Formats: sequence, C-alpha cells, structure tokens
Amino acid sequence: MERIKRLLRPEQIRELSLVLLIALAVLFFSTQIDGYFSGRTFNRIATSVAILAVVAVGQTLVVLTRNIDLSVGSIVGFTAYFVGTQLAANPEMSPLAAVLLAVAVGGLMGVVNGLLVAYGRVPAIITTLGTLALYRTFLVSFSGAQTVITASLPEWLLELPRTNLFSLGGLEFRLIVGIALAFVLLFQLLITYLPYGRRLYAIGSNPDAARLAGLPVQRTLMSAFVLCGALSGLAGFLFLARFGNITVVAAQGLELQVVAAVVVGGVNIFGGSGTMLGALLGTVLIATLEQSLLRWAQISEFWRDALLGLLILLAVASDAVIINRLRTIWAQGGIQRGGLKT
Repeated sequence: MERIKRLLRPEQIRELSLVLLIALAVLFFSTQIDGYFSGRTFNRIATSVAILAVVAVGQTLVVLTRNIDLSVGSIVGFTAYFVGTQLAANPEMSPLAAVLLAVAVGGLMGVVNGLLVAYGRVPAIITTLGTLALYRTFLVSFSGAQTVITASLPEWLLELPRTNLFSLGGLEFRLIVGIALAFVLLFQLLITYLPYGRRLYAIGSNPDAARLAGLPVQRTLMSAFVLCGALSGLAGFLFLARFGNITVVAAQGLELQVVAAVVVGGVNIFGGSGTMLGALLGTVLIATLEQSLLRWAQISEFWRDALLGLLILLAVASDAVIINRLRTIWAQGGIQRGGLKT
C-alpha cells in the first residue's frame, strides 16, 4: 500500500480514470455507430481536440491560480474572424505573420482581463463574463454582418488542416494536432520544473500566504491571463484554418467546453492542483463525446451543453469528496511515516 502511495498521487488517479472512461466511451460508440473505427472518426475527434487543447492549456494556467476565464470563446471567435479578414485582404501575408497576428490580438484581449483581475481586483468570473459579451460585440460590430468565406482565404491556410505529420496504420496524424500536443508538453514542463509554475500552484493553494511570502502575485496573475488570451488567439487561427467560413457566432459556447475539459481533467476549480496532461485527457473525453453523440443520436446543442454542465458538476463534486479525501489519506500517510522516522 505504501508503495502504491509513492507511485500514485490523487491527481494521477483522476488521470487514469479518464483514460478508462475514454476507452469505455470509444468501445460503447463503436457498438452503436457503423464504421466508427475509421480514419475519418479519428481525424474529426483529433482536430476538435487540437483546438480545445490549445485553449485548455491557457485556461489551466488561470484555473491553477484560483480564477477562471470565460471570455476564451469570444477571443477565439474574434481572432479567427479578424485574421481571416486580414488574410483575405492581404493574401501575400506569410503563415508566420498570420499566426503572430492571432497571438498578438488574443494576448491584447488577455491583457484587459489581467489588468482588471490582477490590478483592478475585480473577481475573474465577473470580469471575464463581461469581456465575453464585450469581445463578441466587438466581433459583431467589426464584421458588419459579413462572413469570411473559404474562397477568399489563401490556399496554404486551407491545406493546413489536411497536412499530415505522419501516417501510422492507416491513421493520419495532422499537423495541427502535433502543434497542440507540443504546447501541452511545453506548458507541462513549464509548470512542473520552472519557478513560474510553482508560483501558479502557490497562489492557487493560498493567495494570502503567497503574498506574505513575497511572491509577485499580481504580476503572475496578469501573465496567466495574457498567456490564456494569447493561446486562445492561436486557437482562433487554428479554428479559421479548420472551418474557413467564419461568422459572428464563431466559437460561441467554446468556453463551456474548455471549462468542462479542464475541470473534468482534474484541474481543481479552487486552484492549486492539476496538470496539463489531465486537461488534455479531459479535452479528449469531451471531444469524443461531442463528435460521437452528434453521429449517434443527432443530439441537439442544448442537450450537449446540458451534458457538459453535468460533467462539470460531477467533476467538482468528485474533487470536493473523493479526491480531497484521497489527498487527506495520502497526507496522513506521509505524516505517520515522518513520525516513525523521527
């Protein structure tokens, strides 16, 4: 038992349970949907995961600090539309310039959230609920009821979602999936090994203690929101590449999917614990359910949102009851072992 405690933390148990849930979901839908095990199914789920995962990485940074960013869907939608119009007007724009433009626009929107939360001390849920509506209004005003259409976009952008990194056993691994996984790995290393990551966990665990310890709480909170906005901007570019036709309702409701993925993935909504790997697994589960339910039962958008809401409630409840209880058992075990040693 002691060896198991050393090998597995409560958060890892959540991640292992997610792997099991994903496997069970795949097995269930494979019995309900003809031709479920196909490259097409894999690609649909994988491309959905790619966009959600990039936003979920940024959301995880914010949630670790005991905050939340509800404006991510509007940031994705605005950057997708804005970059789409710029590419339509300037087709000679390079891919790197387009990506940097999307990241910069998203980062600026994150700056607004960060200033209000970190320095204005406005609660994050109030701030980002307001900017969710504000940024969507910006999109409606900027668009003039026009739509970015695929025919107006450069060919390299339209080919991006179909660009493969490699193929394995008939499955094609898309470039945008590789980009998303790279960011998940990069930020997992960041929060695990760099002082910045430890500050995020410390602030989320106890903001007052972190402040008394001399940690730059305001600056760290600000950077978390800016990074979340920048990553949402990158996701906006991927959203544009995947769908091509962008309207004023682009990415509407994405914030609910991202929050569900992060919370279901074991990132504690009360801050201080969670991993990028867990958020990625939560994203895979959400994308698998969404894409599979659409094919299986043609479920309406309202019922899909209801399912996401239920998953959030179950995840928060499990954190409050099961995971917290496991953490207590693990901590007590550590104290007893320490006592025996002394």
